[in-house]
Amino acid sequence: MSMARAAEPPGVAAGINQIEGYLLLQTERDAARERARRLTARLDWLTSAQRAEVERLYLQDQLAVTEQTLRKVVRRCEELRAEYQEVYRTLRRRLLLVCLLGAATLAGGFAAALTVR
Repeated sequence: MSMARAAEPPGVAAGINQIEGYLLLQTERDAARERARRLTARLDWLTSAQRAEVERLYLQDQLAVTEQTLRKVVRRCEELRAEYQEVYRTLRRRLLLVCLLGAATLAGGFAAALTVR
């Protein structure tokens, strides 16, 4: 999610994601349809009905592959998000610990300096 997207209300971001997904699917559907036409164009011995059936089956197969691929990508993105969130939490805890130790050291140093006087 981009910085601009992160600042939007959740409903708006989800709506934009749905539109992007729809447009991506339509683009892939058009590309698969074109690949099917190119394939059947080389098979000049097919009848019109056979050509239409081969194109339909090819399109159906290509969209199933696309859906499967997108599901794998989404699953991997979710895994990476979880991994990165855990790393971020760990780093944040370490930074807090370093800041607390630094503050304690400074306070101890000031206390020691005040008692020496």
